[in-house]
Amino acid sequence: MEHPDQYRGKEVVVLGLAKSGVQVAKVLHEHGAAVTVNDKKERDQSPEASDLESLGISVICGGHPEGLIHPGVSLVVKNPGIPYSVPPVQKALELGIEVVTEVEVAYHLCAAPMIGITGSNGKTTTTTWVGRMLDAAGMNPIVAGNIGTPLCQAAQEAHADNWMVVELSSFQLKGTKAFRPKVGCLLNVAETHLDYHGGMEDYIASKAKLFANQEPSDTAVLNWDDPVCRELVPYIKAGILPFSMTEELVQGVFVRPAFVPETEDDLKRMIVYRDYSGSETEIAAVDSIGLPGRFNVENALAACGIAIAAGADPAGLAEVLANFRGVEHRLEYVADKAGAAYYNNSKATNSKATSMALASFRKPVVLIAGGLDRGSDYMELLPVLGGVKALVALGQTKDKLAAVAGMAGVKRIISVDNGESAAAVLQEAVREASALAEAGDIVLLSPACASWDMFTSYEERGRIFKEAVHNL
Repeated sequence: MEHPDQYRGKEVVVLGLAKSGVQVAKVLHEHGAAVTVNDKKERDQSPEASDLESLGISVICGGHPEGLIHPGVSLVVKNPGIPYSVPPVQKALELGIEVVTEVEVAYHLCAAPMIGITGSNGKTTTTTWVGRMLDAAGMNPIVAGNIGTPLCQAAQEAHADNWMVVELSSFQLKGTKAFRPKVGCLLNVAETHLDYHGGMEDYIASKAKLFANQEPSDTAVLNWDDPVCRELVPYIKAGILPFSMTEELVQGVFVRPAFVPETEDDLKRMIVYRDYSGSETEIAAVDSIGLPGRFNVENALAACGIAIAAGADPAGLAEVLANFRGVEHRLEYVADKAGAAYYNNSKATNSKATSMALASFRKPVVLIAGGLDRGSDYMELLPVLGGVKALVALGQTKDKLAAVAGMAGVKRIISVDNGESAAAVLQEAVREASALAEAGDIVLLSPACASWDMFTSYEERGRIFKEAVHNL
């Protein structure tokens, strides 16, 4: 797309009345576009509609009417979660009308350099960590997008002396055209969102759009331990700053000694940055990091690499690494009950995220898992489920997870029925897990699945879990 100024007097359709849709509609309206917002929700479920209409923006609720998309429409901006298969998007593509997400609009508006962070797991933790690091370095970060301020709003407020730090999903990136972050980071790639993308090829291609428009003066921060990240290297024009837990890099951010072999867990490890000249800075001891879990060491390496690429002094990152205590619903400590510790990892919406969470604990774990069935067989969990004391399974995938747990040799497997309300099912799962747990055990909600079969969001699922724990 072009700058929003170029749509003055032209018809633009915004699909979806979520926060991003409302904000992008206002932005395009302010720049003179004739904006129509459409949402399949009924009017009484769309409180934002009246506010938009008061500004002179047309709002259509209750479905996608015939004729919404026509040859006179110049641009369609869709909510990232809306599939490309819905009729208005399909019609736009057939007519050759550009379809983008809010990220593309915000990019054209933003005076600040942008940092884009994506990956299957760890995005929010890493994005928040980077914001803290840049703030400590006096670099005026604005954390926006999926977390923080809506991206279009933040982009309008940003100045050249800010840094825009943005968490990005594959859904958002798929709808970008000219978007070019000054620093782009791909944390990892796991099998997820296949119902939306139709397969891993489109999912990976969508993630890779983060780097599509970068130039040699930009930086791509890549997980050197992830084979998909390394396979993208020949297609990236930006300078590459890798990070690794398993390899001492010629240049980049790494752990010394590396996490190889697995049995060397008690070694004293340091996070090290080595620049292009070979000069080294020891950033911090691994055991000083304020978050538990080996996967959070990986997030820390990524955050350090991103902050350094933006210009932060690597010698000044240790305090933020030590003081950061994480983000809600991401391996969040909840409470101790009868000597067992309860953790909320509701954000774990795929097998890899749950595998990483399980690897964070050396104590016996009673796992609560299950949710939306997106077609995965969950065999990726087989190696880690062998160390689980018990499984409480729920949701559409409860039978699949129970089968894999049985193959892994888990002795106690309980399936909680979906017949009651979602809250009641999760509360029952917590009670079952509590009955199985003993003093010294961990009770972990880490679903390995999205929440939408039962809950409106992983946040709702996590909050209900925490309430159930506190009510034990």
